[in-house]
Amino acid sequence: MQLSLSKLNFLPALLTRLTLAMVFVESGWGKLHHIEKVTEYFDSLGIPFAHIQAPVVASFEFGCGILILLGLFTRWASIPLMVIMAVAIRTALFDKVSDFSALTGLSEYLYIVLLVWLIVYGAGLLSLDRLLTKRTFFRKKT
Repeated sequence: MQLSLSKLNFLPALLTRLTLAMVFVESGWGKLHHIEKVTEYFDSLGIPFAHIQAPVVASFEFGCGILILLGLFTRWASIPLMVIMAVAIRTALFDKVSDFSALTGLSEYLYIVLLVWLIVYGAGLLSLDRLLTKRTFFRKKT
């Protein structure tokens, strides 16, 4: 009995979504429950309007993480998370980036790469996006 690798096509998207979702849900949840400390940290980085941006970032991390976990509006949910990671690299981690190799060694960079992958390829077979697309497709035909 030979296993066809094409039967595992759902796996990359699922693993990517689950991994990213856990990172962002946990991070957002932690930030939401310690928003004062996050605001102080944002202030220390010189981020303008830290008292507004801290809860916004925490909410987006948590909310978009949940959407990615469910595979619901995955492409759209990935965009704000990419922006958050780019800002994190630029503000909190830029002193660690001496060259491209150092940049690629940051987990935030890897998250951006995985989020780009989700934007391009979508949430995959085991997702609410797929279910919604399938239902919408069948409605158009009838």
